Parts: sequence; C-alpha cells; structure tokens
Amino acid sequence: MPEKSAALDIELLPGEVWWGGAVADGQAMPFGALPHHRNLADNAGLAGDPSAGANQSAPLLLSSAGRIVWSGRPFSFTFGDGRLGVVPSDEDVQLLEAPLGTLREAFLLASQRFFPASGRIPARELFEGPQYNTWIEMPYAPTQDGVITYADSLLEAGFPPGVLMIDDRWSRDYGDWRFNASHFPDPTSMVEELRARGFRVMLWLVPFISPDSDQFRELRALGLLLKGPDGEVIVREWWNGFSAMLDVTNPEATAWLKARLDALRDEHGIDGFKFDAGDLRDYRADDQAADGTGPVDLCEAYARLGLEYSFNEYRACWKMGGQPLAQRLHDKPPTWGSDGLLSLVPEGLAQGLIGHAFTCADMVGGGDLAAFAPGASVDQEQFVRYAQCAALFPMMQFSINPSRVLDAEHLAAVHGAVALRQELLPEILALVEHAARTAEPVIRPLAYHHAGFEGVTDQFLLGEDILVAPVLQAGATRRTVVLPAGTWTGPDGVERGEGTVEIAVDLGTLPAFRRTGA
Repeated sequence: MPEKSAALDIELLPGEVWWGGAVADGQAMPFGALPHHRNLADNAGLAGDPSAGANQSAPLLLSSAGRIVWSGRPFSFTFGDGRLGVVPSDEDVQLLEAPLGTLREAFLLASQRFFPASGRIPARELFEGPQYNTWIEMPYAPTQDGVITYADSLLEAGFPPGVLMIDDRWSRDYGDWRFNASHFPDPTSMVEELRARGFRVMLWLVPFISPDSDQFRELRALGLLLKGPDGEVIVREWWNGFSAMLDVTNPEATAWLKARLDALRDEHGIDGFKFDAGDLRDYRADDQAADGTGPVDLCEAYARLGLEYSFNEYRACWKMGGQPLAQRLHDKPPTWGSDGLLSLVPEGLAQGLIGHAFTCADMVGGGDLAAFAPGASVDQEQFVRYAQCAALFPMMQFSINPSRVLDAEHLAAVHGAVALRQELLPEILALVEHAARTAEPVIRPLAYHHAGFEGVTDQFLLGEDILVAPVLQAGATRRTVVLPAGTWTGPDGVERGEGTVEIAVDLGTLPAFRRTGA
C-alpha cells in the first residue's frame, strides 16, 4: 500500500468555486461560499439520509479557476474560511492546474489524465425515445399480460415506443435470474410482441442472493459470496429484505452472473439490464472481498459488469467516468422541493462534471414508491414540470403512464415536452457522440462556458448553444432567466443579449433559448 500523502490545505482564489465528489451533494455545488464537508469513503450518506449515498461519486474536485484535485482512492474534503482542506485515505491526492484557468479546461485535463473517454456510448435506443419502467405501475408484481398492457396503453396515449424496463420481481427470487413462469409463461413471445411494437426490453437485477435459495447454497459452496471479518458469508438488510451479496470483485462470481444474463439475452431476446443497488452503503470497510479491497471497489466492480451490455442503467457508481454507462439519479419523491424537482438540475450537472455524460433525471414525477401508495393523488402540475425538466436531459424515463393520472390539459403539456425532445433529438445525439469522444457533459452548468455565472444552478446548457431554464415553481406565470454572453432566441421568438430577463410562461412552456449570435 502506498504511503499516505500529506493533507492538502488550499487557499481559495478570489471568486473561486468548486464542483465534484458526490452527486448527492449537487445542491450544495458549487462549493466555496459556504462551509461543506464530505468523506467520499463514508457509505452512510449525509446526516443519516440513506438517499445521500445512493448515486454516483468520484475522487475528483474541479474549480472555476481551472484547478483539479484527484486521487484514485476516496478522500475527505472540507470547505470553510476561504480554504479547501483535503485528507487522503490510502493514495496520494494530486493538485493540478489547467493552463487556461477555466472550469472547462479543468474538466478536459482531468478527463484526459484520469477518466479518458471510451469512444463508445450506451445503446442509442436509450436516447432516441423515452424510456419506460414498470416500477410504479406494477411494483413488485409485473406480469407478462401487465407489461404488454402497459406498453399498449403508452402507445394508445400517443407516446412513442422506447426502451421498456421490467422492474423488480420479474424473476423467481433474488439471484435466481430466470423468469417466474407463473407470471411470465412465455417471455420469449412477450419480447417478440414488444419488439413488434417498437420497444426494446431490459430487466432489473441486483447483486443480492436470497438466503436459503438454491443459488445461495451453490454460490456459498463455490466461495463466491461476500464474507464478513469473521470469514462467514454476510446476510445484510437492504430495502427489500435480507440477502447475501455476490462478491463482484471475484472474476468467477461475475462470470457466474454474466452466464445467467447472457442466457436471458440468448434465450428470450432481452436487450440488456438495469443494474440496481451496488451502492457504497451496501458494503462495509471490513467486508472480506476476493481482491482484499473495500466498498468503493465493490461498487466499481459492479459497474464494470455493465460494460458488457450496451443496454444498461446504473443509479450508483464509483468513478467510471468516460465509460458508456447510463447513469440515473436516485428515486425522487413527487415534490416541488429540494428532495424532488429542485434537485434535478444541480444533481444532473454534478453527474456530468465527475465524468458521467449519459444521464437521466429519474422517472418523471418521481420514482419513490412510498409516495405512490394506493389512494395517493398525483400533483399534475408537478408531473408536467418534472417531464419538461427531464425532457432535455440526455435520457428521459417514465414509469407512471401519464394518460392514467393526467387530465387532457396536463397530458397535452407532457406531450409537448416529449415533442420538443424529439425535435432536438439530432442535436442531443450529436452531443452524446461528442461525449463518447471527449467525455464532456451533455448538460453543463453555465459556468462551463461562461465565467461569472457560477451561481446559476436552476438552468443548464444543452451543449453550448441551447440554454434550458425549466419552470420549477408551482403556479408560476413568469420565469426569470439568466442569459450569458451572446444573442439568444427564446421560445417567444425574441432575440435577447446577455442579462437577466423575465418571460411569461404557461403550463406548456419549457423555456429553451438557442444561441443565434456570438
């Protein structure tokens, strides 16, 4: 093990602010003006909030002045009193400076050195149409007939086909990755029917193994399950019960899982997989992994499995910037506040700035199942504004069928957001391909291209030439928009220069401005 480096004590430059670390801290970014602390090795989340440890993180900080902090291992960092303190764990922490001294140059230098672009993207179909997930409509109880009905209802409501993800409990048990025959009597024909309707099909899975199952006994005998410090197989609680965990740092264990996933692809035509869980919070520092490493390594090893499948999705990840992995924000409640709608833009920007360009803003309206208990009503306006915000992320995903919960006016507004996305799809796909070559984010903070706009956290740039200012307040009839240098043409067709403007909005308005002049 390399000798630990000394802690860094960095004086912040005038006006300098920083991004990076954990996506869960996105709403606190950019760092610098207020005190902030994060230990990237902490798998418990912030202030005991389990959702705080439920997304992507990386040992990277980037500054508006072109400075970079990087380590291959977790570190802790603290902002306060005009200084940044960085405490390493078991590997040196580096401080670098980009020659041009900008956020973009810092990102490009960090990417080239530490997480170079792979040259590949996830499957184009993940971007080309909305994604659909059975989670909210069929929680823990998807069936073959139900999936077909769900797909047909989306088409009948006027939504385009896309990637359809069959979520939790399509299988017999956790670790038994075969269709439950009582719920899916003929999965091959189901996939064929969905393909005929224009859908591609993905399946949900987790790296957990149900105790007392045949798979548990097989894997324990083979030594492929994660063990505790006492050498015994761990059975740990997660959100859906108690399970053992596949030791994904063991090549034999990943080969075992991959053989079962490949069988689903080859036998039934499944296109790919939603790799859920694998969070840092699922592991402990004293877990005995095959390669002798810790929680971040288990999280990273699980993410590497997705590189075998172009149709993939992750909600939790350590490092892996620049790789062709679809990364979703964690399940959100259907609220207007900082736990829901207001979190999408800052957290989406945080994803991109640690190297994850291929991002998705969670399921439209929110994917937190507890908020959709039987009898719960849907805030139709919030659902529309969520759809509008998500529509111009690299990927867009529905779970609730909008036509089931929206009246005609609100449904039309959602259709309008999808239509705008489809109109801009060639540009979105061009940015996706650009990200494969450069690792640059598809959605970017204004400060990425325009110094002096570091405080704007409720808008984003789609590439360099489209500025998106989603409506994020209930009952809004006006939206204040900050425009950087250039000439920008808004949804009303009016050209405007740099400055703060206020535009009228109605339910169907998704404020997107195009740069039409330098």
